Amino acid sequence: MSAAWFDKLSDGLSRTRVTIQSRIAAAVGASRAVDDAFFDGIEEALVLADVGATAAAEIVGNLRQAVRRERVREPEAALDLLVDLVAQEFPQPVDDPLDDLPAVVLLVGVNGSGKTTTAGKLAAEARAAGRTVVIGSADTYRAAAIEQLRVWAGRAGAHVVERERGADPAAVAFDAVAHGMEAGADLVLVDTAGRLHTSKDLMEELKKVDRVVRKRSAAPVKSLLVIDATAGQNALQQAREFHAALGLDGVVLTKLDGTAKGGIVVAVARELGLPVVRIGVGEGVDDMHSFDAREFARALVGAPS
Repeated sequence: MSAAWFDKLSDGLSRTRVTIQSRIAAAVGASRAVDDAFFDGIEEALVLADVGATAAAEIVGNLRQAVRRERVREPEAALDLLVDLVAQEFPQPVDDPLDDLPAVVLLVGVNGSGKTTTAGKLAAEARAAGRTVVIGSADTYRAAAIEQLRVWAGRAGAHVVERERGADPAAVAFDAVAHGMEAGADLVLVDTAGRLHTSKDLMEELKKVDRVVRKRSAAPVKSLLVIDATAGQNALQQAREFHAALGLDGVVLTKLDGTAKGGIVVAVARELGLPVVRIGVGEGVDDMHSFDAREFARALVGAPS
């Protein structure tokens, strides 16, 4: 991870980090001691950042053990240990589904999570690496979705496959995969429709898209859930529903710069065992990056490198 990107990530996580650090500072007070108040403060801070009560308790329990084992006396050194423990909560992907090409990637998630923007950013990333990209505009219901995707694809230099508004999303996905295969594309991104994750119709529709794509594609097919970090604990419920329906391969977390609840990514990775594939901290085309667990944990906690 470059220094410039870490600075951007750190800035994006500033609201979450301030929440954590202010709680720790309040607990430690003037004593500057690694004592029960310190551990209680860390646990409360992690809960408030939406890491989850169970996860927070276990992380702090492991931190207590590590502090005793390492004979740590200073809060700064304890925070270094906390960074390592938070980083260990994230499963590492066997391979990067956006780098192990050729591939077809379904982007799923609820409305407003940032799927279309993510498709554009991922296309730009792949194009910058010299790869050919096709994007399927399978969100055929949302007003202006196709137009928005055209803009992003134009920036990235990717080809868009689309049909008229209201068309069958599975048919668009089929066309995109077929075009990608004929053109010898390295990456086919399918931007799917999103409504409430509790909608049975949506889930059945996505299952159909998944079946059609897998039947047509000669390349591996991956499903990535795009989550809006500002959704907090609701994001965890979304992940549960989509994972149960599709068997997700990973998570893309967007809008980390707009929330004090950035710890939700820990909760999602921990409960579902899903790797975090990309994270986004802004609206720019270069504001999305591969996920590095330790760098994320360092930016979250605010510990020095």
